[in-house]
This record gives sequence, structure tokens and C-alpha cells, in this order.
Amino acid sequence: MTSDHGTRHQSRERALSILYEAEMKGEPPSRVLESVPVAPDPFVRLLVTGAESRRQRSEELIAAKAIGWPLDRMAVIDRLVLRLAVSELLDPEGPPPAVVIDEAVELAKTYSTDESGSFVNGILAAIVTSGST
Repeated sequence: MTSDHGTRHQSRERALSILYEAEMKGEPPSRVLESVPVAPDPFVRLLVTGAESRRQRSEELIAAKAIGWPLDRMAVIDRLVLRLAVSELLDPEGPPPAVVIDEAVELAKTYSTDESGSFVNGILAAIVTSGST
């Protein structure tokens, strides 16, 4: 693992925690982002603001591929990991899809249920394969 990978992974973890805090407080992620005591690095800001601005499109893509799993029935962390990942996939300057999927699966395995890695992988792979991004 290169230091860049480690740094980016940590940034994704931080972005996920900000998205989670926003979800729990019912606030926009950008408001939570501005209120954190330690200013996040630029990549965290990019991830959080991207996830916020692309939320509607991300959720449309997730819902279309999560057959039988309405967004409101998904584990909160799974939903947020997916939203974060799809936002990166929608960014024309974002990393390659394989990197985004690997990172999302790792986040899901670390912070959600035992089945979450497979669940996240399946939905993201279906989105990428469909060419929707």
C-alpha cells in the first residue's frame, strides 16, 4: 500500500464519518463539514461536497440496481458508502472505477455488516457495467 493510497483511504474514512454525522443530525453535509473542529484536507472536502451535490443522481443509480432494497431499508453506512462511491464514479476526473469499488468495499467491510462488502460490490459493479456513470 502506497502512502497516497493510505492517505486517500483515510480521507474517504473521514468523508464517510462526516456524511454519517450529517445523516444522524439531519443536516446538509456541507454544514457539518464547516463545523468540524479540525479542518479536513482538500480531498475530504471534494468527496463530501461531491457526495452532497450528486446525491440525487447517485441515489437514482443505486435504487435502480438495488433490486428489492429500497434506500430507506439499507443499513445507513451501506447507503452512505454507496453514495460516496457513486459520486466518485460520476466525477469525470475521479479515480478508475476499480479503485472506487475496492475502496467502497473496504469501507463497507470495516464499518458495516459482514455482508456489506458483497452488497456494495454488487451494486457498484452493476452501475459501472451498465455504463450509467
